[in-house]
Amino acid sequence: MTAEKTMPSHDQVIAATRLWLQRAVIGLNLCPFAKGVHGKGLVRYVVSEAQDEEDLLGDLERELEVLRAAPPEEVDTTLLIHPMVLNAFADFVRFLDLVEVVLRTQRLQGVLQVASFHPDYVFADSEADDITNCTNRSPFPTLHLLREASLDRAVAAFPDAAAIYERNMQTLRELGHAGWRELGVSAPSGNRE
Repeated sequence: MTAEKTMPSHDQVIAATRLWLQRAVIGLNLCPFAKGVHGKGLVRYVVSEAQDEEDLLGDLERELEVLRAAPPEEVDTTLLIHPMVLNAFADFVRFLDLVEVVLRTQRLQGVLQVASFHPDYVFADSEADDITNCTNRSPFPTLHLLREASLDRAVAAFPDAAAIYERNMQTLRELGHAGWRELGVSAPSGNRE
């Protein structure tokens, strides 16, 4: 008999995601742009209750519209966290094609973009156990909705933004798997299938 996994509460999902943002993304400086928007309280955390892709697409469409309509000085970016759907990384990757379709059909290309994070993230050119995959590993499957204008400003203000990817890979190699585990940024125990 298998013990049934319990789903975390919205508060637990947001707390785990904030901890990941603070300790990994900001703490390791994986995204030098995150510290400013986080510090100003401009990150919107949304937990989707979707249990299938169709409902998640609906949540994505709504959140894209909310972000587009919100003043950037109130909400600059959104983390759409969906703990109950797309837990298999292959399903998540396939869903990202639908995300691009939504951006095109809502005519948001060049206005908003979506970055992807997943607990089991694996870059196409790496092995599953490669520590560099952790640059895109979050406690729960997450779609990060960003404003293109904000990203353009951040990139313009950051010298050699193209080097961020390489620097992140080096940071993770130096940290290693044990160091990543010590950050404590995985999903709360017992909450992932």
